[in-house]
Amino acid sequence: MTIQLTSAAFQAGGRIPKRHTCEADDLSPPLAWEGAPPRTKAFVLLCDDPDAPGKTWVHWVLYDLPGETRSLVEGIPAMDSIPSGGKQGRNDFGKIGYGGPCPPRGHGTHRYSFRIHALDEPLRVPSGAKKAEIERAMAGHVLAQGELVGTYSR
Repeated sequence: MTIQLTSAAFQAGGRIPKRHTCEADDLSPPLAWEGAPPRTKAFVLLCDDPDAPGKTWVHWVLYDLPGETRSLVEGIPAMDSIPSGGKQGRNDFGKIGYGGPCPPRGHGTHRYSFRIHALDEPLRVPSGAKKAEIERAMAGHVLAQGELVGTYSR
């Protein structure tokens, strides 16, 4: 089953606006999704850059979003727990929360993959977890997923 993930800030395959990057306000983009299975108890959102030099760079780890959640507002605060429910993990900048696109200058256009996962139960992993911990905890619990890819270059 596929979840339709969209953003009011950019189209699929389109350029992510500067306000959502390290060159400006570094705000997380607004996101919305539909098509989650009725049995969904929680969501995980992961964002990374597969084009980063050396390794896939993790920009956002958000998990245990309540199963009734269908959107995220722009500018989720960099806190362990978010007001609407859910926890944030540590990105590859070493910080909690969202870290926007920030590719090396002159390194071409990078893709940024936002992936939503519907789960049959919350993960109950403490705040501050890294992507690898979340992926291990999700194993066997994913009901559906969706992806939205944006691009950015400097």
